[in-house]
Amino acid sequence: MERKPQNTQHRYSHAPTDIVTMTDRQGGNQRIDHFGFLEDGTFKQRYLVNNEHWDQKGGPILFYTGNEGDITWFCNNTGFMWDVAEELGAMLVFAEHRYYGESLPFGQDSYSDAKHLNYLTSEQALADFSVLIRELKRTVLGAQKSPVIAIGGSYGGMLSAWLRMKYPNVVVGALAASAPIWQFPDMVPCGDFYKIVTQDFARSGLNCDVNIRRSWKAIDNITATDDGLQWLSGEFSLCSPLKKTDLDGFKAWLQETWVNLAMVDYPYEANFLQPLPRWPIQVVCKHLGFDPSVVSDYQLLGGISEAARVYYNYTGNCPCLNTSSTATGNLGFIGWYYQACTEMVMPLCTDGIQDMFEPQDWNFQAFSDECHSLFGVRPRADWADTVYGGLDIASHSNIIFSNGGLDPWSSGGVTRNISDSVVAIVIPDGAHHLDLRYNNEYDPHTVLSARVLEVKYFKLWITQARKLQIPG
Repeated sequence: MERKPQNTQHRYSHAPTDIVTMTDRQGGNQRIDHFGFLEDGTFKQRYLVNNEHWDQKGGPILFYTGNEGDITWFCNNTGFMWDVAEELGAMLVFAEHRYYGESLPFGQDSYSDAKHLNYLTSEQALADFSVLIRELKRTVLGAQKSPVIAIGGSYGGMLSAWLRMKYPNVVVGALAASAPIWQFPDMVPCGDFYKIVTQDFARSGLNCDVNIRRSWKAIDNITATDDGLQWLSGEFSLCSPLKKTDLDGFKAWLQETWVNLAMVDYPYEANFLQPLPRWPIQVVCKHLGFDPSVVSDYQLLGGISEAARVYYNYTGNCPCLNTSSTATGNLGFIGWYYQACTEMVMPLCTDGIQDMFEPQDWNFQAFSDECHSLFGVRPRADWADTVYGGLDIASHSNIIFSNGGLDPWSSGGVTRNISDSVVAIVIPDGAHHLDLRYNNEYDPHTVLSARVLEVKYFKLWITQARKLQIPG
């Protein structure tokens, strides 16, 4: 079972932290625009602090670079930082990303139009983090010489790596867990992501991936009639009956379900995206072990419906399944979609042969048109390569890239050492940033070893930083 930190102040339910907003002292408010001079407004950025184990004579600060969602949720799912705080004598800081949670630059108007969304970029977020760290070191007694290590998972891991790259004067190193910094155009094949999803299902049960691949045609066959549509809606206990026009959305919902299961295929019960059993894909595949040569479409889709319930109704408390939702409400989907429509352009594609999905090419123009229709903006496909260096990151230092072999996002991750200090840790039986979660009795030895190695690097960076500090 996951434990929660003790002896910590609470202001929000289920948040094991003291929740703080940046005050109105000098430097306390974040600028809406760090890089221009016309927009001079400010906003309050939320961050969470715990100093229970902090050595106030310059002990390190572990700084979580917030993702696309409410920071309390990421805090509660990043037990690694809590587990190592005492050993390192570290202060913990979890910083919320602008435009997510309660850190809204324009309040309720932040998402009102493209003009207000214009300042939702990774570059602005990195500047926020840098300003916040400098403010903490300036105002917190004993923190002036505290080495800061950036830590993040997924998009937050990308940000932690980029924070070290862009602001090496602010953070002495970074742990970038499950950070797909290369999942951009012309860096990695667009089909690798879904190949890994398929491999996860193939290894978890006989014929599991084969039957999912067959299910798409079975859906087409059965929904060819109104009676079939009605049957499928009932079989899946859908909250709203399917119509012919809903079928693409229904398939996309199922596809996202299988992807999410691959991301959170943890070795113990967890509730990161949904409450799930241990090794949830193995549980799913128990419903999909049919002999493909004899199973009927109705039998197959009956198994698919049971498999989907593992993800959406493991607790048994869900009266119906909602095809408009696939994960926790703590994630900011509109904000992330806007980021994908501007600078976070991550091509994904399927071929139906090396993966278990219907073929779908990556079509940048169609994606651009959709973005323009939704937000009035068009993506810059090569901007991430330009601003963050793409594949050429050898000039940087003190960055750990950790990736799980079960995690589809490892397709765009750094899985080989770049230099002596830009290193990769691969966890073969790890899913999405498993190493950032609390220690658990069911953890495979590979993730335990990874965490030990990560702490070893932390201690090295802290020692290096202290040797370089100017006396006085």
